[in-house]
Amino acid sequence: MIPHLSILIGTGLAAAAAGYACFAVYAVLNGVRRASDAALQGLRSAAYICAVSKPVSVLKPLCGNEPGLYDNLRSFCVQSHPAYQLLFGVRDAADDAIAVVRRLQAEFPAVDMQLVTDPQVHGANLKVSNLINMLPHARHDWLVLADSDIGVSSDYLSRVTAPLADPGVGVVTCLYRGVPRTGLWSRFGALFIDDWFAPSVQVSHAFGSTRFSFGSTIALRRDALEAAGGFEALNDILADDFWLGEFTRLRGLRTVLSDVVVTTDVTDNSLAGLWAHELRWLRTIRAAEPAGFAFTFVTFTFPVLAVGLVLAHNAFCLGISVIGAGARLVLHYLQRQWRLEPTPAYEAMLVPLRESLLLAEWAVSQTGSRVRWRNQILDATAERVTLPPLSTQTLKNSSPNSSPTSSPNSFPNPDSAS
Repeated sequence: MIPHLSILIGTGLAAAAAGYACFAVYAVLNGVRRASDAALQGLRSAAYICAVSKPVSVLKPLCGNEPGLYDNLRSFCVQSHPAYQLLFGVRDAADDAIAVVRRLQAEFPAVDMQLVTDPQVHGANLKVSNLINMLPHARHDWLVLADSDIGVSSDYLSRVTAPLADPGVGVVTCLYRGVPRTGLWSRFGALFIDDWFAPSVQVSHAFGSTRFSFGSTIALRRDALEAAGGFEALNDILADDFWLGEFTRLRGLRTVLSDVVVTTDVTDNSLAGLWAHELRWLRTIRAAEPAGFAFTFVTFTFPVLAVGLVLAHNAFCLGISVIGAGARLVLHYLQRQWRLEPTPAYEAMLVPLRESLLLAEWAVSQTGSRVRWRNQILDATAERVTLPPLSTQTLKNSSPNSSPTSSPNSFPNPDSAS
């Protein structure tokens, strides 16, 4: 009985891992096709024409002069959009990021660019405090939020804001790809984003879920932000990006996954740093969706296939494993096509090691909820998130279909608290 049970479990694990890898390939290809179609249609749409002429305020919370900060912020200064305001926010008047902003102000005097320095703290989430402090300086009603380590193309603003012309849209968000900056461990971190996180979102989207919202980009109108309770509703929330999108969805507004893919710098330079960073990401995801997270192990293709083969070492399981491994490598090569920078040939050999490390992180993430965020220690499960009440004015402006809705899948931004 025991040997038969072992074969059954092993075959099931291998089939689940292979099945996920194959569907992820389909989801990514379908996402590429959908993005291409959306880009072509968007250039001809009335919404795109409206977005091009609509002024936008971009809010960029900063903390320190991190690697690549100048290049990433500069990419927002060369937008083709005709009317936009850049707001950079810091809490400390001695923050090293200020020198970078001053350099950009000198380099681009024609760009409407403002530095907001305000030490006021509104809750445990210091990034949200920064956003709260910046918002009164935003002159326009279309808003774009983007983390400090995000780089974009020159047509970014026009494309990501185009869906906001539809009053039924609450949030527009973007996938992102990792750019390794500091050697081997940063390359492992980029693989986490490109080969695991992004395909997971595409799989979720292929099943019809839009329960995601990423700090790489959140574009929304001011009325949608007010309907969600404003930034004040997020001041003690770790996964602020996810819950901002969730609050707009609970008001009956749609989330749109843009065809734009931006970049994020990965700067982990040690195993310890990578482990701490990704453990925080995983515990944040687990806190938002514990039931779904429990089955995430099937997405770690190579180690799960190996366990399956150990338990069921027969020709049938071997065949399933070969299919699964092949699909996983195809997925890796598909994701490489997004990169502009050259990728070393040896990177494919890192995939089994990357997934084994991810499986170990997933297992450890189940044992606690404490995370380190900059110099803070926070509890990812301490949040008691409730939908904030609507003000009278917001009730007048909100969608008539504002009853709460739900969906079985959610993918909070793993780097929402960076």
